[in-house]
This record gives sequence, structure tokens and C-alpha cells, in this order.
Amino acid sequence: MNIFNRILLFLCLLACSYPVIGNTINDKFIVVIDPGHGGNDPGAVGKKGKEKNINLNVARKLGKLIENNCNDTKVIYTRKSDVFVPLHKRAEIANNAKANLFISIHTNAVARKNSYVKGTETYTLGLHRTEENLEVAKKENSVILIEDDYKQRYAGFNPNSSESYIIFEFMQDKNMSQSVNFATLIQQNFKSYNRIDKGVHQAGFLVLRETSMPSVLVELGYISNPSEETYLLSDKGTTDLANAIYRAFINYKGNNSKIKPTTVTPNNRQEVTPPKEEAKEEAKKTSKIKFKIQILASDKILPENSKQFKGLKPVSWYKENGLIKYTYAEDEDYNKILKIKRKIVDPKFKDAFIIAFKNDTKININQAIKEFKNNNK
Repeated sequence: MNIFNRILLFLCLLACSYPVIGNTINDKFIVVIDPGHGGNDPGAVGKKGKEKNINLNVARKLGKLIENNCNDTKVIYTRKSDVFVPLHKRAEIANNAKANLFISIHTNAVARKNSYVKGTETYTLGLHRTEENLEVAKKENSVILIEDDYKQRYAGFNPNSSESYIIFEFMQDKNMSQSVNFATLIQQNFKSYNRIDKGVHQAGFLVLRETSMPSVLVELGYISNPSEETYLLSDKGTTDLANAIYRAFINYKGNNSKIKPTTVTPNNRQEVTPPKEEAKEEAKKTSKIKFKIQILASDKILPENSKQFKGLKPVSWYKENGLIKYTYAEDEDYNKILKIKRKIVDPKFKDAFIIAFKNDTKININQAIKEFKNNNK
């Protein structure tokens, strides 16, 4: 079976396995905490410790913080002890619980010659933009190789083959925006504990692909770095990391800010005023979808000549969930925006992605692309 047939089969299996997404049980917000690896799968191994134990320590501390302080939240763990849980089972636990959020906790490692590398990073589902991101995904996905029926279960997906990751190019994650929001909050809170910020990235993680809610995979640090390993194995280290993710969770869960697009030009910064009530219905009939490229997010408004824009101008911004999110380019033609992203934006912003607005309101990108294609048949 060639790679494209395997991709098609894999997509079909995933579609059939997805449950219907429901509301919270008894009006409770449901979060699933997933300590990566476990049992006969140690994950990354350092000189003194193992990834599986670090992940579990942080997960349990995070869960306890939420349980003790959030009466309106139900915490579910994919494992609470040193046992092996297959990737697909972890996703099933979250999907069956109709969870609102999925947090997968991991610890990173690199080859001994790069043992100086340190810092935290958080991933969302997507197509990898760098070889480094791909290698992280390969490492985390390789756990399926110890599952007895992985070839049938994952439709021939080979976690060590770059060719297999073509599958992620055909997928649009409907929860991407919320996932990126939460990932950004996590990284911001890690910095408050003096952790080196390695950023928010996208890559093809099977455990995130099979979940039906906003999901992130957190890499707490590098067990291959001796000083980081000492920190990751310490009570202070695991407490700091759990607290950082907890603070991000509280912010994410409590933020319900309405989205209001804004344009930044060289001469002014002016918020777009929503249309008057009596004109809204007419606007809905005549408005068209506008596609934009989101390049970065910040907790504050950046100056128009900020180095973080890497020379792109003019840049626009909108506010969502307490964050200022910056976009570049705008067009009703999705193909034109896609071309701009590949030629201009991707070389500068490896994790940029396309979003869509209608009537100055952000809409689901999958729906937007579908409407664009229907209108251009």
C-alpha cells in the first residue's frame, strides 16, 4: 500500500473514531492531564532520572492545584501511577469524558553533544516547520512501536519516517486557535519562573491528532542537560513547573474576552467599531470572508516598528482571551494568502498560520475555507 493510500485509510479511521463533542458534565469544566510515557516506556533517560517520573510528578501536582482551587473543574488523569498507556487510549480517555482541555506533559532530550540545550516549549497540533520540531514529534510518537497492533491501529503510520508526516498537511485543526492561546499562556507563565522560553510550535503529534478538544503537549525541559535534570528532579522544579501550567490554566479558563479586530498602520492604531444593530443583518448578507496570517501573540501592544515583526508591515492586531494577536496580509482569496504565507511569512515566522474573519468576527478556518471553495466552484 503506497503512502497516499495509507494516509487516506488513516484519515478515515480517525474520522470514524471521533465521538460527538458534548458540553461539560454537570456544568463542570473537564481537563484531562496526560503524563507522557510510563511503565515499560521510560521516555527520555538522563544520568539520574527518567522522563516518565518527572512527567507524573508534575501532572499530579498540577492536578492537585486544580482540584484544590477550582470547584467547577473535574480533573481526569490518563495515568496516576507508573503504568504504560497506549497513545490512542490516552486520547480515548479525553474524548469519552467529553473534555474541554487536554494537557500532555513531557520532558525533552537531545544528543549528548548538544547537552547544553535547555528551556521549555509547548506544542500544538500542526505540520512541523523545522527539522527540530519534526524530531520532537518523532521521539514522542515512537512510543506506538511498543504497542502490539500499532500497524493496524495507526494504519501503517511509521513514526520514524518523514514521509508519514505528510498526513498532517491535509489536516486542519478546528481547535488550533484555542490550543495556541493556551500554549502561549503556558510559555508566558514559565518565564515568570525564570525558565528559558523556547516558544510555541506546531508538529505532528498522534496523541493530539486523536483528541477532539483544544490540546497541547508541554516539554518541561531537557533531561539531557545536567543542570536542568537536577532542576526537573527536584521538588522545587516540579512545583514551579506545575504552578506555571496551573496559572496558565486559570487564565485560559477564565478569559472570555470578545474578539475585536484592530489595524496597525504606520500612522495610527484604531479599533474597529462593530456595526450598529440595525445594520448587522444586512452586513451579514453582503460581507465576505477575509483571510489573514497570524504571526505572533503578545500580552501587550507592541510598537509599530518592533523588531518582533521582522520587517513585515503593515501589521494588524486583534484581542482574544487577554492576548494581543498580530496578523499580516489580508485577502478574500485564500490561495493568495496561502502563497504569501509560504513565500514571505514562513521564512520569518515558522509557526505562522492562516485565520479568517467575517463581519469583523473571527470564524472557524475550516468553515471559511469550505465557503471559499464553494463560492469559487
